[in-house]
Amino acid sequence: MIGQGVLRECLHDARVSEVLTVGRTATGQQHPKLREVVHGDLLNLSAIAPQFDRLDACFYCLGVSSAGMSETDYRRITFDMPLAAATMLVARNSGMTFIYVSGAGADSSGRGRIMWARVKGQAENALAALPFRAVYVIRPGFVQPLHGIRSRTPLYNAVYRLLGPLYPVSKRLAPSLVTTTEQIGRAMVNVTVHGAPKQVLENKDINEL
Repeated sequence: MIGQGVLRECLHDARVSEVLTVGRTATGQQHPKLREVVHGDLLNLSAIAPQFDRLDACFYCLGVSSAGMSETDYRRITFDMPLAAATMLVARNSGMTFIYVSGAGADSSGRGRIMWARVKGQAENALAALPFRAVYVIRPGFVQPLHGIRSRTPLYNAVYRLLGPLYPVSKRLAPSLVTTTEQIGRAMVNVTVHGAPKQVLENKDINEL
C-alpha cells in the first residue's frame, strides 16, 4: 500500500525523471517515466543488477504484517530482503540515497521482546551501517491510503474502511500519529532532494517534510 503511494508521488513529481520498480508482480501502472522489472527472487537480484546503475535513490517499501508469522519467515522478508537489495546496490552505486520504510515503534536496540519491532530495528541498524551517500529510515504510524490505493491484505482494507471516516478526527487530536500515502511519498522525494536533519524520521517528521 505504501509502495503504491510512493510510486504515485514519484510519477507526479517533476523532480523525478525516471522510476524503476522491482517486484514479484507488475504494478499495473503505465506512465512514460515508469520502467518495471518483474523478478521472482528478491533475495537474489544479481541477474537484474545492471538495471540499477545510475539511479539516485532506492525507496524500499516492501513489507508484510507479522501477524501469524514465525520470526524466521518475518525476518526473511523484513531483514534479509532489504539487506540483499541494499548490499547489491551499494556495491554498484554508493552515491545513492537509500530510504527504508520501517514502522512506528520499531526497536532501535534490536533486542526487545516484541518480535516485529526487534526485527525492524535490526534491519534499520544493518542498513544504516552501509556506505551509501545517505540512509534514512521512515517510521509511519497509522497510514491513510488516498487516491484509490488499497492494501493487498484484505484485513487491512476492512480496517481502513472502518477507521477511514475517523481519520480527520485522529489527525486533529493526534497529528503526530497519523499520515497518508501521499505525505509519505512526498517526504521520501523531498528527503532525497534536500536531505533531512536526522536519519530516523518518525511520523511527525514525515508530515513536516
